Amino acid sequence: MCGIIGVTGAGDAREILLDGLGRLEYRGYDSAGIVLSEPGALAQFRAADGTHSVAALLSMTEDLPAAPAGIGHTRWATHGQPSVRNAHPHLDCTGGLALVHNGIIENHAELSVRLVANGHAMASETDTEVLVHLIEERISAGDDLVAAVRFVLGEVRGAFALGVVSAAEPELIVAARRVSPLIIGRSDTATYLASDIPALLERTRDLMVLEDDQLAELRPGSVRISTFDGADVTPTPLHVEWDVEAAQKGGFDDYMSKEIREQPQAVADTIRGRIDGSGQIVLDQLDLTEEQLLGITQVSIVACGSSHHAGLVAKYAIERWARLPVEVDIASEFRYRDPVLHETALVIGVSQSGETVDTLQALRQAKNSGAHVIVVSNVVDSSMAREADGVLYTHAGPEVGVAATKTVVAQIVALELLGLRLAQVRSTMTPAEVAEHIEALRAMPAIVEGAISRDAAVAEVATALKGTRDFFFLGRHAGYPTALEGALKLKEISYLHAEGYPGGELKHGPLAVIEPGCVVVAVATTSPLQEKMLSNVAEVKARGATVVLLVDDGDEVAAAAGDYVLFVPSAPELLAPIKDVVALQQFAYHLARGRGLDVDRPRNLAKTVTVE
Repeated sequence: MCGIIGVTGAGDAREILLDGLGRLEYRGYDSAGIVLSEPGALAQFRAADGTHSVAALLSMTEDLPAAPAGIGHTRWATHGQPSVRNAHPHLDCTGGLALVHNGIIENHAELSVRLVANGHAMASETDTEVLVHLIEERISAGDDLVAAVRFVLGEVRGAFALGVVSAAEPELIVAARRVSPLIIGRSDTATYLASDIPALLERTRDLMVLEDDQLAELRPGSVRISTFDGADVTPTPLHVEWDVEAAQKGGFDDYMSKEIREQPQAVADTIRGRIDGSGQIVLDQLDLTEEQLLGITQVSIVACGSSHHAGLVAKYAIERWARLPVEVDIASEFRYRDPVLHETALVIGVSQSGETVDTLQALRQAKNSGAHVIVVSNVVDSSMAREADGVLYTHAGPEVGVAATKTVVAQIVALELLGLRLAQVRSTMTPAEVAEHIEALRAMPAIVEGAISRDAAVAEVATALKGTRDFFFLGRHAGYPTALEGALKLKEISYLHAEGYPGGELKHGPLAVIEPGCVVVAVATTSPLQEKMLSNVAEVKARGATVVLLVDDGDEVAAAAGDYVLFVPSAPELLAPIKDVVALQQFAYHLARGRGLDVDRPRNLAKTVTVE
């Protein structure tokens, strides 16, 4: 989940590297560094000042002469604590090689023992550093940089995206990738490397994606891509339509508030073009025929974090509408439980980035088992999208804030469109019933807009409760994943204790810790289980808890059961999470801001998780 940037052939590599690092800070920000490459010398600069690391680099390099090439990195620690010595880029013993890396080298310990025995001095605690010393050894044996990197990649196990420069070939950057993403861009005179698209948007929108087990040689204005075995590869071009302004704050105080505000558009864009004039749902990129869809006998959804909660909402919708059994798994657990899959199983991977390593590996396992594999992703041509049988893109636009907001609601919409499509194909709903749900979906952008408009009222409740340390979120049916997502948002950005439970689980343990001083947030919008939810509310109130109720507009009977009330517009039960989660996002946001915290960059977290 670290960020990588590189450039060769530029007038001032330093400026481009630091600008790119600033745009990649959401991928990791405990430290950052750059190496500038000039004939016969490399200049290394590193800082470990948290979210101020890039600014520190800017200050320490502002008087340097222009350099034509270089690499940079912003780090989220896996091996070794955040510190300058563990910051990338790492140098070899000679100081003539530098390397940046995203991923984990699984056999680094045994490689390090061998390197130390051969006389190498290890300057950091990272798994990454073994790579640069291994390359050093091959160059000492007579290899050029490309051959050395190619050889070393055959010695290491794990996931990696890396960029390497050498003082002996100052205009060359060698890049390689396995699992962890890398993209390449090119202009007439310069060639760029990055781990994510926003880093390059000011330079070019014409990109290419490095695939697994491919190596790239970047020179000014040119690039050669080959397999690890040396066979030349013609890359697939990728043109990005959205511009850098879409990844900026747009006048908002932070990315999170901007992205909460963009949710009506995200919902509308995810629906747009997917319903034809006859009322049929059209999901062209699924690449599954009606016959294949009709033959599906089970559905498994694999995801992590907020995407997992979107999958839980989809479970309720797909089971009711398409009458198919649905399992929802945490991706990191799915891989290791030996799931029973076959050719009539549909496995759906849900990931905002399409790069989440646990989900990617789970999908690979599912594909090897013969299952149909599709992906719900917000990033076009992501690793998962390229490897799956089909893809269902959300159209939420770039999301920079670490805590997912608009991408979650877009995922729910996309998955519910898939549920309705399965119902159409399987004839488990009448055309009139499907049409009713389609019209309800089309109304959701306006309903989400209505939910967002209550921000001031939500802020007032959050302000009243800003001294609370313990929060419990309760929900039933589709309200349960909504409660889970509300708890996750609160703990992610406010660092407060928050847990989510089904309302019916209170008597099975959680009720023991409900006491005066606790706040219980209950999702009690209109549903067949609302009365049971209100009974759960009465249970926690009897133990002294303060209750915040999420209820539909005009439902004064339900509202009377709460100490505080968050009103939201009404919607059908299985679509309600799309708008209910908005109020819980706002609640978490205002509690975090009231505590003086950075909502865009929660501690210990990063946007894209590309290591296990």
